[in-house]
Amino acid sequence: MEIGPELAEMRAGLRRFAERELVPFARLMDQGGDYPPGLAEALARQRILGLRLAEEHGGAGMGLAEYCLVQEELARCHPILPVLVASSSGLTPMAIQRHGTPAQRARYLPKLPRGESRTAFALSEPEAGSDAAAIRTRAVPDGKGWRLSGAKQFISNADVADLFLILAVTDPARRGRGRVTGFLVERGTPGLHVGRVDRTMGTDAWTVAEVTLDDCRLGADAVLGEVGQGMTLALESLAEGRLGVASICLGTADRMLELSIARAKSRTTFGAPLAERQAIQWMLADSATEVMAARAMLYETIRAGARGEPIAVASSMCKLHCSEMAGRVADRAVQIHGAMGVMRGQEVERAFRDMRLFRIGEGSSEVQRMVIARGLLA
Repeated sequence: MEIGPELAEMRAGLRRFAERELVPFARLMDQGGDYPPGLAEALARQRILGLRLAEEHGGAGMGLAEYCLVQEELARCHPILPVLVASSSGLTPMAIQRHGTPAQRARYLPKLPRGESRTAFALSEPEAGSDAAAIRTRAVPDGKGWRLSGAKQFISNADVADLFLILAVTDPARRGRGRVTGFLVERGTPGLHVGRVDRTMGTDAWTVAEVTLDDCRLGADAVLGEVGQGMTLALESLAEGRLGVASICLGTADRMLELSIARAKSRTTFGAPLAERQAIQWMLADSATEVMAARAMLYETIRAGARGEPIAVASSMCKLHCSEMAGRVADRAVQIHGAMGVMRGQEVERAFRDMRLFRIGEGSSEVQRMVIARGLLA
């Protein structure tokens, strides 16, 4: 994407807003391990929630470029903030906007920009993590609708979500994408249960949970898109979702580089600033080079998408490179900060843990390499 005057002004405004209002929320999240009261309302006031939703549903009607820029800027403050934003403009909301019926859009989308609802994308299972084709959750027609049975695992936001997009097998005899269908399931639906809630090695506010479906009965109007279209809409959402993840990693890495430079200038050892040490200089140079390369890759992929070009393979490249890059930059930041870098409560320590998650979530690095290789060899 091109950072023209309009996007540059948007970026500057976002950064001022984050520094003024979001940094205190970030500190509260780290202290309490949960989303602080008032955070969603603050994001909603700035029209950051539901950013990509159409104006008729209360959204800002912005495109993928603006969404990725927002995710990048928010990640500089705290990586969990973009995760909250994604629940209102990411995988499930965009799938509903593109494939939902008028009734589904009217029922579910207007609450998202107001911060009154959150969504979850339930694809992963105990035997089907990155291997989406191995889904075992079944949906069986029962005359008036469907009965869902199965289990989902490691579902982000499941403990707080009001709406779930559940991927289930509707035609087990088929191979490929035609065997899976997407279903919209509201919290409180009989047969839907949110089980054990786990906290990762990263920020405590980022939770994942088990979701079980025990003869969960749904009407025919719960189908999102067409029967058998589930994997198509899921992969479509995931391609853009991976650009969102890449943006989060880029924003975090940029902040880590900023903190590393400040530390190198302010910290003195053996009578001289760290900035004068060649070992530190090379760490900074490597980090700056990797951040610049990641930004160029991500922005070019967004431009390609705006031109209407296929970006599924390129988005996997971005997710792979940016998540791996952010881990290296965060690691160097910890090293440059020394003992302070491993103390709980330090930004670099938090980022080091959080960035490790992104090499697994939304498709592991190994799966991204598989997607890239298949694209090259197709």
